[in-house]
Amino acid sequence: MTSYVSAELRRLVELRAYFLCEYCLIHAEDTYLGCHVDHIIAEKHGGLTHAENLSLACAFCNRAKGSDLGSIATSTGQLTRFYHPRSDLWREHFQLDGIHIRPRTDIGQVTATILEFNADERLFEREALQRIGRYPPVEAIHFIA
Repeated sequence: MTSYVSAELRRLVELRAYFLCEYCLIHAEDTYLGCHVDHIIAEKHGGLTHAENLSLACAFCNRAKGSDLGSIATSTGQLTRFYHPRSDLWREHFQLDGIHIRPRTDIGQVTATILEFNADERLFEREALQRIGRYPPVEAIHFIA
C-alpha cells in the first residue's frame, strides 16, 4: 500500500533535506537512481503520508530499510529503533569519518548495519565522489555540524 505523495509535498521533503539522502548524506544528483520520498514509519505500521513522517532516502537506503522500524543492537541484544530524521539529529547518532559513517549510539548502529552504510559498494561510491569533491556534499553541514 502506497499513498500518493503530491508534487508539493515531494518538493517540501526534497528542500528540507537539501536534496540529500537523510540517512547516508549522498546528494540526489550523485546517485544513479536518485532519491525517493520514504515513509519513516511505513504505512503498514500506521505511518501517515504527512511531512513529519516523510524523509528523502537514496535508493540503497530506502531498499535496505524497507518497512523495518529497527533491529537488534549488538551491544545490548535489545530491539532498537532506527534513526528518525524528523526527531533525531544525525550528528548525535553518526559520525562521518572520511567515507565511513560511524555509529555513535545503538540507534546509529542498528541503522548503519541494516542500511549497509559501510558496505563495499557504498564505500566505493562515496570514495569516487570524494575524489571529485562531491562527498560529503556541502549541504551535509546541516546534518554533521
